[in-house]
Amino acid sequence: MKAPRIEFCGEWYDLTPGEPFFVGRESDLVIDENPFLHRRFLSISQENGLWWLSNVGNLLAATVTDTTGQVQAWLAPGARLPVVFPELQVMFSAGSTTYEFTIHSESEYFGTTSLTTMQAGTTTVGPVHLTSSQRLLIVALAENVLKQDSPGRGEIPASADAAARLGWTQTAFNRKLDNVCDKLDRIGVRGLRGGRGKLATGRRARLVEYAVSSRLVDAADLVLLDREAPAPPTN
Repeated sequence: MKAPRIEFCGEWYDLTPGEPFFVGRESDLVIDENPFLHRRFLSISQENGLWWLSNVGNLLAATVTDTTGQVQAWLAPGARLPVVFPELQVMFSAGSTTYEFTIHSESEYFGTTSLTTMQAGTTTVGPVHLTSSQRLLIVALAENVLKQDSPGRGEIPASADAAARLGWTQTAFNRKLDNVCDKLDRIGVRGLRGGRGKLATGRRARLVEYAVSSRLVDAADLVLLDREAPAPPTN
C-alpha cells in the first residue's frame, strides 16, 4: 500500500512509512510564517496498518471532511482520526487566515452516501436552509477561499469589510452573522459558540471552514456578490 500524498498550493508532498509528517509553521510542510499558527500543528503518521491525522497543537482545531462534504470531523487539540477516504480535505484558521490542504490516498476503507456517519466527534452534513441574505453573508466571508484554484490559503475579511462589500450596515451584518451562527449551532456545528449565551470570537473563520468544507457554498455562488455589490457613486 502506497503512502498518502499531500497537496497544498499546487505542490505535492510525499509521506514516508514509519516517519511522522508534520504540518505547521516550522514543519515538514511549512504552511506559513503566521505567528498565530503552531510550529507543529498537525501530524500524519502510520500505525497498525492505518495512516492517522493527529492534532498535536494545544490551541487550534481543524475541520476535516471527505470530498463529498457529507462527513465532517472537528479535530480538536489531542484528537486524531484515521485516513479512510481516497481524499480528505483539511481546513483550519490561524488569525484571519484560513488554510486548506488535501490528503490523497489510494486506500478507501469507507464510501459515502447521503446517510453516511463516522465515529464520535464527526458530523453528517444534512440539508441546511439558508435565507438569501445568510448565503450572501457566508459567500462574502468565504470569497477569498472560494477563489482558490487549488488548496491553499485565503484571508477572511473583517466584518466591516464584508459589510461594505455587500452594501450593508455593520449592525445589519452583525445581526445576520449572529443569526446564521445560531442556526448552525442548533444543528450541532461545533466552534461557533464560545460558551453558554455567547458566540465564539473566531466564528467568522469557523463559519467559512464549515460552509466551504460541507459544500454549503461553493465557487458557483460567487456570482451572487456581483449582483449584490453596491452601485458606484455617480458624479
